[in-house]
Amino acid sequence: MNDPTAWTLVDEGWGRRAVDFATLSEPGNCREYVAVHQHLGVGDGDRLLDIACGAGLALELASVRGADVAGIDASARLVAVARDRSPDADIRVGDMHDLPWDDASFDVVTSFRGVWGTTPLALQEIHRVLKSGGRVGLTVWGHIKNSPGAWALAPFRLAAPPKVDNQRNMVALGRPGVGEELLEKFGFTEVRRVTVPFAWEFADPAVYARALASTGPAYEAIQNVGDEAFAEAAIETAKERLRAGLPLRASIDVVGYLARKEA
Repeated sequence: MNDPTAWTLVDEGWGRRAVDFATLSEPGNCREYVAVHQHLGVGDGDRLLDIACGAGLALELASVRGADVAGIDASARLVAVARDRSPDADIRVGDMHDLPWDDASFDVVTSFRGVWGTTPLALQEIHRVLKSGGRVGLTVWGHIKNSPGAWALAPFRLAAPPKVDNQRNMVALGRPGVGEELLEKFGFTEVRRVTVPFAWEFADPAVYARALASTGPAYEAIQNVGDEAFAEAAIETAKERLRAGLPLRASIDVVGYLARKEA
């Protein structure tokens, strides 16, 4: 990172509505978490670290599979929720570019849409803390425009143009060949790309708008247009997707990368 203190600003966007994120937004990620844990064979005896762990639902699910879990996130308020969910886990506030664990501390490292095209050096730290032969699983947004649920991310474009451009750069790892090349660059082997199931579901447009507003990209849009305008735009977007007797559903392309640290 160019600014070593920049990670501390993440809590402004992601932590300000931590409870809303944990209860309204993050549960929709369960398919993604479960799929990656299955691909990696997470189980008894694994020491697992989740990077950008947020409110800690992925850690909780990994512990159900028998893993001894640890996590790190830049948002102190999200970490508070994660610790409440998994009080025996080693969950810390910090920077994924400077992990506070020794070399070769973990059998598995995961990150669910937490490592971006704008933060590639995090892979250097992931490689360092993995044991020889250790597994890594990362997810990133894939081809959003071609996803049936692309509508659910549209309100993020209310952010100022430079912020929208940065969002576009962040999701660059989902492009064909980009993530594979980056992982190999940082010394990972057996790199493969998998499709990961992902779908948000909401009871109604108001719940969708509230859930979306709890995310970091929404914060950037809210900074530009204000809370009320963002909520109104989100609700109007969702009204067009109502289906009688069914929840609002947004299926979005998510790409997974699986790899190992060379034995």
